[in-house]
Amino acid sequence: MTVTVPVRCTIPHDDTQWAARHMPLLAATMQTHSAAFAGRRIGICLHIEPKTAVLVSFLAQAGAQVTLTGSPGTTQEDTADALRAAGVTVIGHRSDDLDQHRGNIAQVLDSRPDLILDNGADLIEAVKARGGLPGLIGATEETTTGGLRIRSWSSPPPFPVVVINDSRLKLLVENEFGVGQSVVQGFMNATNLMLPGAHATVVGYGPCGRGVADTLAQLGARVAVADIDPYRALEALMAGHQVGELSELLPRTQLLFLATGHPGVIGTAELDVLRDGAVIAGVGHRPWELDTDALAERTRAVHRSGASGQERAVHRLDDGRELVVLADTKMINLTAAKGNPIQAMDLGLTLQARSLAALATTTDQPLSPGVQAVPELIDRSVATDLVSMLSHI
Repeated sequence: MTVTVPVRCTIPHDDTQWAARHMPLLAATMQTHSAAFAGRRIGICLHIEPKTAVLVSFLAQAGAQVTLTGSPGTTQEDTADALRAAGVTVIGHRSDDLDQHRGNIAQVLDSRPDLILDNGADLIEAVKARGGLPGLIGATEETTTGGLRIRSWSSPPPFPVVVINDSRLKLLVENEFGVGQSVVQGFMNATNLMLPGAHATVVGYGPCGRGVADTLAQLGARVAVADIDPYRALEALMAGHQVGELSELLPRTQLLFLATGHPGVIGTAELDVLRDGAVIAGVGHRPWELDTDALAERTRAVHRSGASGQERAVHRLDDGRELVVLADTKMINLTAAKGNPIQAMDLGLTLQARSLAALATTTDQPLSPGVQAVPELIDRSVATDLVSMLSHI
């Protein structure tokens, strides 16, 4: 794979420039598909950090009008400021609460995008609440959580929605290897705790949970996995992890990682058996796997410490036990680290750009309305490029 005239990131920000140097797949895609974005209005809700800033920079260079807001609690303010200085419309701040975030989402839709890049389906859900959006061609959705949210609708969206996390390639490279590394890195940054010998339990053994469990084990933790899917439980067992019901695993769990993507996984019954001093970290897109109402009912005092994004909340329960919650179970790899590794994000954002280009090129074979995976031709083509690139390093 050869890029004859390299695309250059124009954002005057050291971390963004560093990321761009290690994102050749995205640069190659923008070299060959930039015409698809010229004159387009693109509304984006995404974690605002250096890797995503590279994509935004490339889209703007291609002639797109980009309006961007961050996902709740993960915006890196210096990156957002650098994008603003480069002329990109960036709405909102890291400190915004959910009501402010909803207002930010409304402002993005007010820009009348004809393409949407979403993260958690906040924009797409708001389009539905408005009864539609004139001129909208289609959308991409980054997360499994967002895909599940849209698929729960009583009727499918009347425009195509490409769920990037349905890509076989992304599940393997970014979710398994990238998330595993970045989650464990964020946990270590936030706690400074030693992993070798620690009892760690991962709830959910999808690609993200698998990556976390395997990374923890490689660093010497004693890893247990809970998953209600028997196939995934078997996979975890054959990978060398202990497998069991939460009621069996939690009493000896020191480190608890939540990776199911579903709300209320840790409720009253689970809180009742967690060992004293257990540390809880969130992996999934939304901080809802821990039932905070159930925890509040049992909590008699809370002591908060740590820097912003790395906050440790020590909950003293009515029976004297203490449970430590990191960053309110927001994604620990983004609150306490710099997100997924650059090369993993290069792949995921390449799939985003290629899928958006497929949506924008409506004169060829337009994608059908409804939720769907990344087109097989795109997935295989990017996989081929990645194999070729890695083989020749």
